[in-house]
Amino acid sequence: MHSLTRRKLLKTAAAGGLAAATAPLAMPAIAQNGPVKVGAVLPFSGGLELFGNQAKLGLDLAVKEINAAGGILGQPLEVLYEDNKTDPKTSVERTTKVIQRDEVMAVVGPITSNARDAMAPTCKRMKTPLLYATNYEGGACDRYIFCFNTVPNQELAKLLPYMNEQAGQSYYMFGADYIWPQRMFQAADGIVQALGGEVKGIEFTPWGVKEFAPVIRRIADSGAKVLVFALPGADGITFIKQAESFGLLKDVTVAFLGFSEAYLGAFGPGGGQNMWVAVPLVASSDNPGVQDFVARVRANASDDVVISHYVMTHYNALSALKEGLEAKGEMSREAAVDGMEGLILETPTGPSSIGAADHHVTLNMYLAKTEGEGLVTVDDLGALAPEAGCGA
Repeated sequence: MHSLTRRKLLKTAAAGGLAAATAPLAMPAIAQNGPVKVGAVLPFSGGLELFGNQAKLGLDLAVKEINAAGGILGQPLEVLYEDNKTDPKTSVERTTKVIQRDEVMAVVGPITSNARDAMAPTCKRMKTPLLYATNYEGGACDRYIFCFNTVPNQELAKLLPYMNEQAGQSYYMFGADYIWPQRMFQAADGIVQALGGEVKGIEFTPWGVKEFAPVIRRIADSGAKVLVFALPGADGITFIKQAESFGLLKDVTVAFLGFSEAYLGAFGPGGGQNMWVAVPLVASSDNPGVQDFVARVRANASDDVVISHYVMTHYNALSALKEGLEAKGEMSREAAVDGMEGLILETPTGPSSIGAADHHVTLNMYLAKTEGEGLVTVDDLGALAPEAGCGA
């Protein structure tokens, strides 16, 4: 009897050991007391820090205002900033760190699509919401991903018809050699063809190019009247400066995808004029909600800080997290996901809805152009629903 009992215990222990070995890793628990932590994995070096700094302005304001109003379910909100160095591998390392060590409720970021795609499997495996507030090519569809900025149809569907009517029907497309420009140009090509326009050329460039004279000559020689441009960060600034020196922009109108007002100071006095965009926020708008938002950002940062739509979309991301958690009344990652699905969020530009199935956002969009030291609104495009690309 004793021997039989002992064998039974050993068998039970062995089965338990096997179960422990094959069970998925336990997810870190969210602290029920103390601050609600969010990891912000963003570029503060590596070439795209312009965007990381814009994101931080919005996140900092959201933290201040949420905490002043009592926090989230009575607990203060805290953002833990991590520099991903504009690098996918570093992005994964920093994401793993904030989820496992810091036990964050959600991760905000990054900027580039390749960094997002690198981070997404970690967030999915660890069941942690990824709040992505950068304009992108669409197709990032998962229970644990929420996208708060534009996809191609929101940025291109009204911009290119306006270019076709006002600037000309011949196009050249030039951008960085990675997924966002590639997918944006695919969408743009289809719109141009439907408009009866002609694409004279499509080119991509690797990061870090310093001399753009050869491609500028090719664009000029093509006779194109519109340049659809998707080269972000310092490389894009360098290209525009050289194109202006060459005289290209006297004859070619730039439709600048992913444009941010933060670019303009880098072009120098009088530089970067008459470039066209479709964006979810124009900081110079006379919309009372936008004016109030801009004033609050500047009061929290400085009077001369530049404000772009990246500030608002990252602010919106934390606002959505708060509203989602409070809608469910529960402090957990799953509650955050469930609460944000289908949420109608009040934003500086008006109500914005998060898709219950695709987790992409209907945005109030504006056609604008660069003028002086900022953007000016040309047309209020109204609320544009996203074509998220989840079936692609």
